[in-house]
Amino acid sequence: MLFILLTVKCYHNDMVRRFIFILAATAAIVLSSCGGESPKSMFETAQFEELQNNQKHAKELYEEILKKYPNTDYAQKSRERLEKLK
Repeated sequence: MLFILLTVKCYHNDMVRRFIFILAATAAIVLSSCGGESPKSMFETAQFEELQNNQKHAKELYEEILKKYPNTDYAQKSRERLEKLK
């Protein structure tokens, strides 16, 4: 009987460890995708906003690219788009 209890307890602990690991890995993936948009994805979103006639949001995204990624090709492209949108 004691063997069965120990086996169940070990199995339970292993399941809890696996659940915590999976939960932590999922949280890391979700948090990394939320906080760090790349300048490329931001620029593409801004272009899409322009196509949807949402100039205000497009400008906001271009300006954000300039602030967050000032020394990138996307910053230069954002400057050019902002000039055309004025």
